[in-house]
Amino acid sequence: MKKYLLSLLTLLTVSTGFSQDCFLRLQKAFDERGANAVADDMHRNVIISFFEDGTSYCISGKVRVENGAISTVFLMYEDNTYEFMEKKFYNQQKEPALIVNGISEMIFTEDGEKFKVVFIDQLKPKKKSYKSIALPDDL
Repeated sequence: MKKYLLSLLTLLTVSTGFSQDCFLRLQKAFDERGANAVADDMHRNVIISFFEDGTSYCISGKVRVENGAISTVFLMYEDNTYEFMEKKFYNQQKEPALIVNGISEMIFTEDGEKFKVVFIDQLKPKKKSYKSIALPDDL
């Protein structure tokens, strides 16, 4: 049932025009701009990027961070309700996934799913650009 729900969310995400490779755009922004530290707390505006067959798809969610690692994950439905992810999850070393530069390590579930959590609210703002001017033609 949960795989079906994730498939449905994937179709909805793709059909609304959000890129199927959403994680690449997020990763680029975080690499260029950096991120503020992620505090231990419940974070209600995160992007959960699932990786499947060489592509990624992103859905909204919330997560609890404890001791700098992801401890619980909730996936958001279209009606703004959440489903608790009951599956056991861990990083590649079978430990809680840490957060580096606003994005979690790759997280693996006991069912073989892979995902990362992106803390979009921690993304640093774009740097200001200088305003250029046009010179007068009569110089």
